[in-house]
Amino acid sequence: MRDHDADVIIAGAGMAGATLALALASGGLKPLLVDPQPFDAQLAPSFDGRSSAIAYSSFRQWRAIGAGEALAPHAQRIEQILVTDGRTPGAAAGLASPAFLRFDSSEISGRIDGEPLGYLIENRQIRAALSKAVIEKDIPVIAPMAAKNLEITPGAARLILSDGRALTAPLAVSAEGRGSVLRQAAGIGHIGWGYGQSGVVCTVKLERPHEGVAHEYFLPSGPFAILPLTEQRASLVWTESTARGEALRHAAPEVFHAHLMRRFGDFLGKVEVVGPTFVYPLSLLLAERMVAPRLALIGDAAHGVHPIAGQGLNLGLKDAAALAEVLVEAVRCGEDIGGEAVLERYARWRRFDTVSNALAFDAFVRIFSNDNPLLRAARSAGLAVVNRIAPARRFFMHEAGGGVGDLPKLLRGQAL
Repeated sequence: MRDHDADVIIAGAGMAGATLALALASGGLKPLLVDPQPFDAQLAPSFDGRSSAIAYSSFRQWRAIGAGEALAPHAQRIEQILVTDGRTPGAAAGLASPAFLRFDSSEISGRIDGEPLGYLIENRQIRAALSKAVIEKDIPVIAPMAAKNLEITPGAARLILSDGRALTAPLAVSAEGRGSVLRQAAGIGHIGWGYGQSGVVCTVKLERPHEGVAHEYFLPSGPFAILPLTEQRASLVWTESTARGEALRHAAPEVFHAHLMRRFGDFLGKVEVVGPTFVYPLSLLLAERMVAPRLALIGDAAHGVHPIAGQGLNLGLKDAAALAEVLVEAVRCGEDIGGEAVLERYARWRRFDTVSNALAFDAFVRIFSNDNPLLRAARSAGLAVVNRIAPARRFFMHEAGGGVGDLPKLLRGQAL
């Protein structure tokens, strides 16, 4: 590998790509990051105003690779999740009916040091902590610089940059997001569709304490989520039709606030919008393969899902943990880390989880984003039944926390 520029070249220095770089470095490999954005631009609040629900297993990985300490002050523990269903706006209004589901962190065991159900963290804080760790670990970053093409030779992946330079490594990884250049260069197709919906996202200051409770309220137009943040704030994520989403993007502040409060209700007192509002189109993208000769896909380059379950980033972090473990073990066994057998182990590990979750989230969107009387009756009954069966509740909590299945070492909090 001495003739190459790195052991692994990662296109995309976002949250999944930076996590993979740190994981590989923790196992003794030499990664190199390439990103079209200036590295410090990702830290600006205007770059990505969203917040992410982070599974407790994903946070274990960040602790294991050296980013957890910087993230801890910005991580809001999720102690309860309340899911309700109704026809009219007003979060938590469904509590008077049996059509609700409550998850409580006190019900599940087997976690480390009293872990919560998960954490809510602003994306800019995640990016800042990962960037700090990348710099501290002396992981090279070439930015702003886009990947333009990928050429495969018998012993290397050759990444062509936008300035004409070529970098080589035994393996290239695409963490570029849904529009992955390397996925297209490798001839990997994808399936997917739009939902005709947009996700409206903003951060608010609350009058009353949220007490670490996350709310997801299902309306006919789609889910409305109130996700607790530090400093007595919350991230609001709600689904509207594309046309309504665009109207809200351009609405006057007082009009936007009126629409927000109709969905929110008054159970947490006065609500003040702080910071900008973001509107994102919602769609599904699923790559036909997760690997190609000397190329692996992680994160949204492999699977972009609807935010209905808040698991999009966690799927990418699982990819990073699994790929890092496969590659580190391959090096220790003297294998070619870009070889077909090594990459197939990664693809086999992640394939079922990726596809099953993507299809499950798609089904949730179709079941819950409507006012069909038969579907409403069925989902209300389903919520009530699960809420009454403790083992079922615990299973869903462990699943959402990333604690189910064949977990990579990093997701168990173990070093590579």
